[in-house]
Amino acid sequence: MSDKTPTIDLSKIPAPVAESIEILDPELAPQVAQDLGLTLNEYGKVVETLGRTPSLTEIYIYSLMWSEHCSYKHSKLQLRHFSSEGKHVLQGPGENAGVISVGEGWAVAFKMESHNHPSAIEPFQGAATGVGGIIRDIFTMGARPIACLDSLRFGTLDKPRQRYLFDGAVAGIGSYGNCLGVPTVGGEVYFDEAYEGNCLINAMGIGLMREENLTRAVGSGPGNHVVLIGSTTGRDGIGGASVLASQEFDEAAENKRPAVQVGDPFEEKLLIEVCLELLKLGKFVALGDLGAAGLTSSASEMASRGGVGIDIDVTLVPQREDAMKPFEIMVSESQERMLAVVTPEDMQDVFDTCKRWGVNCSIIGSITDTGRFVVRAGDEIVADMPAALLAEEAPVYVPEKVRPAYLDEVQAFDPYSLSFPSSQEELSQALLEMLGSANICSRRWIWEQYDHQVQANTAILPGCDAAVIRIGECGRGEVSNRAIAASTDCNGRYCYLEPYIGAQIAFAEASRNISCVGAEPAAITDCLNFGNPEKPEVFYTFHKAVRGMSDACKAFGVPVISGNVSFYNESFGNAIFPTPAVGIVGIIEDIERVATSGFKNEGDAIILIGETLDELGGSEYLKLAFDKAAGMPPALDLDLEQAVQRTVREAVRAGLVASAHDCSDGGLAVSLAESCIAGKIGAIVAFDDELSGVASLFSETQSRIVLSAKPANVDAILDLAQKNDVPYSVLGMVGGERIFIEGKVDVSLSEASALFDETLERLVQG
Repeated sequence: MSDKTPTIDLSKIPAPVAESIEILDPELAPQVAQDLGLTLNEYGKVVETLGRTPSLTEIYIYSLMWSEHCSYKHSKLQLRHFSSEGKHVLQGPGENAGVISVGEGWAVAFKMESHNHPSAIEPFQGAATGVGGIIRDIFTMGARPIACLDSLRFGTLDKPRQRYLFDGAVAGIGSYGNCLGVPTVGGEVYFDEAYEGNCLINAMGIGLMREENLTRAVGSGPGNHVVLIGSTTGRDGIGGASVLASQEFDEAAENKRPAVQVGDPFEEKLLIEVCLELLKLGKFVALGDLGAAGLTSSASEMASRGGVGIDIDVTLVPQREDAMKPFEIMVSESQERMLAVVTPEDMQDVFDTCKRWGVNCSIIGSITDTGRFVVRAGDEIVADMPAALLAEEAPVYVPEKVRPAYLDEVQAFDPYSLSFPSSQEELSQALLEMLGSANICSRRWIWEQYDHQVQANTAILPGCDAAVIRIGECGRGEVSNRAIAASTDCNGRYCYLEPYIGAQIAFAEASRNISCVGAEPAAITDCLNFGNPEKPEVFYTFHKAVRGMSDACKAFGVPVISGNVSFYNESFGNAIFPTPAVGIVGIIEDIERVATSGFKNEGDAIILIGETLDELGGSEYLKLAFDKAAGMPPALDLDLEQAVQRTVREAVRAGLVASAHDCSDGGLAVSLAESCIAGKIGAIVAFDDELSGVASLFSETQSRIVLSAKPANVDAILDLAQKNDVPYSVLGMVGGERIFIEGKVDVSLSEASALFDETLERLVQG
């Protein structure tokens, strides 16, 4: 591994405010630095930057700001492959969340972040504070939070520990979101042994604003006050997200329990209201949330973005515990806190508004023109560092990449070396087993714990391909006929088998989901979950996945406007599947023209846009029937994928479609069954292909969407398919009380529905 040393001209760094800081013993300092996660080389750069041995507070600050979670030191160069420019983009990466224009002066802020490691220690609070953190990222931008989604991964539910983690995480997400009054409208969950040691909790937040209300966390105006708003500061969360997310798990994981933050959603609700009110009144020069690394990251990043200095007195920070040390106050990750810059003229209005809402508000420092980040404890200076170098000049690593040896073995696997069932009875049973499996069955048990209709803007409820949310100010003002669609997606098994293609499919399927409801993909956020980047084989998969996702996004003209990297998702040396989760937002111009996934009417025609190929590698069928995660994942033709999605969007917007549902996990047979179950009506279809029964039913070929439509609309839909040069076939018709696929499947809709609806709750209960 090599590293790129920051370009530091020491002669241009402003001199310290005071020459006398209580520094560490130069002989002991290197060991303290290593104990806090810095390498000896990184410690040397700290000494070079400061021109002296650091103080204890300084070394804590550097250890967090230069941690993987805060500095992206192993991923920063790779992330430059992403394009963040597009016709809708108002704010790309670099702020708390990305922002896009969605028309008529409305804008949407959104971002996805991980809370994996804390949730593996304490699932309820880890997941709950993950929701709280992403919501703060949203209203920091000036947007009212209107929706959350989640992307979750756990080990298999036959193990009590995994049931505990899953149950706790779902409860934490539901509890925080429900108390906050922000609907959780969608998401996804997978179960696989690969996530047994490290569950994944990725939370996506979405907020709505008028374009002119966009706010940025850029400090400015020497003499302006630095103001802390919200909860008091305690020792809970010290080193939480930043430390836990920058190392592998081992036997000591349980000892890290104190590092997991504790959330208070009712305090966060007050924070939302007071901050949005003050933003609307123009009382903030800048606003940022306190997440990983607490005061340290928020203050230093705010100063760095504005090219100013910042001076903080920790004795002015309201504390909930006695005798807190300066470094504890600076790195605490106590929740529900915001940092604002306020002019002296507006300070009284800020005090008065916070008092009216019952929210703490304290001046803890000031903006300076020194370019330095100074921390005081009363009259004593405990840290004095160049602000810009702290936030922006962390080491940048170029890790070694080595293609994992396992790829040759798994990709060479031939699914047809296995013996597949062929009779209608066997294939029917196989479909029922798929519908009753953990990775296919209904997620109703999850989303029924969430208040997905609070704010009354959720137009398409959980359980469909994508959520749809009306544009408007939560019932408080003008309501537009426009809407947004949102979805999250990633198949980690595909990425394990071929990371470049797997990451492309993650984007393509997320995009396909929102196209099914009629939305135009506008931008994505991502959460890139991988193992230890210092291992060449892991970094190879990260590099390939980033390039794959980047190439797919560029082909579609869809920018990446925000995101998160979560490394070190390993336990006892075993990494998770590479899991580059995608969160996407699309724009709907007319909410009256959307589609859902369930079949609607007896006699409607069923049409497949796209065609099925013999692609069983990496499929859910192979995993369920043979416990095999092997073979090549399905191929992806980006041009064909765009054409299929365009065809379906045009058909939905023209009012030609009664339902639309994408083919993904489980293949065409599962997609047809899901549309029957959602619509509570059967189907009679026939596949005109030359594939084996298993392949025609369960192949996971990409770029396929199942539509239903009135017979009178079929020709118009086929004309659209021909115009866009995509394959299609009319499969049959909606009707009856059975799922009937000629020569292959004949099952009762009621039996299929019972398995699909009841399995997850039964598995959770053990």
